[in-house]
Amino acid sequence: MFVFVLDKNKKPLAPTHPARARKLLRTGRASVLRRFPFTIILHDTQVKDSQVSEYRLKIDPGAKVTGIAVLKSNVVVWAAELTHRGFAIRDALTTRRQLLSIDLMTRGAPIAN
Repeated sequence: MFVFVLDKNKKPLAPTHPARARKLLRTGRASVLRRFPFTIILHDTQVKDSQVSEYRLKIDPGAKVTGIAVLKSNVVVWAAELTHRGFAIRDALTTRRQLLSIDLMTRGAPIAN
């Protein structure tokens, strides 16, 4: 995995290796902008001074999990999994429905008017 890098105007630069990112942070040339995805912002570099490569975003939709990846010429730069909540919501509603039906069964006989 790589670390995303932004210039001082928040324009994207080429991702860097985590060791280089630690070195930039230690020397004070960069600071952390986000923790996830881990992104640093450089204090002394601009896009016009740098060369930016072409990247591709790949998405693999699934029933329970969606895979997301950023590629640079078939090399994975960053990857993540997005878990869908549909099944969790369905299971929670089923559990709630079962608890409600048990509660109704344990009540006494209805009061006649």
